[in-house]
Amino acid sequence: MKLEDLEIYNLSMNLSDIVFFEVNKMPEFHKNTLGKQWIRAADSVCLNISEGFGRFIFRDSRSFSIIGRGSLYESKTCMTKAFRREFITKELYDNLLKRYNNLGVKLNNYITAQTKSLQ
Repeated sequence: MKLEDLEIYNLSMNLSDIVFFEVNKMPEFHKNTLGKQWIRAADSVCLNISEGFGRFIFRDSRSFSIIGRGSLYESKTCMTKAFRREFITKELYDNLLKRYNNLGVKLNNYITAQTKSLQ
């Protein structure tokens, strides 16, 4: 299997691209406060999935997946703050929330499968 065949990788790549382009539309102040942190957190999800995938030791791979999951929740919190501070619309918030929740379930399932491989 190739990294590009991994569904959680593709979902996280798409989500981080959406975040990047939305933050890029924000005024400079918003970009420099919450926006850059949101981008870093969103990018960290797919970057950690990638790094873990490249490790051939299940324990290492799982550790990077867990770090990616933490970044997913950090990114989700940034999105919530962006919505509460009226940087993004309710429509965008609802769309992103579905994506975050879907990716969260799939990433948890991936981590569970990795855990079973360790046993």
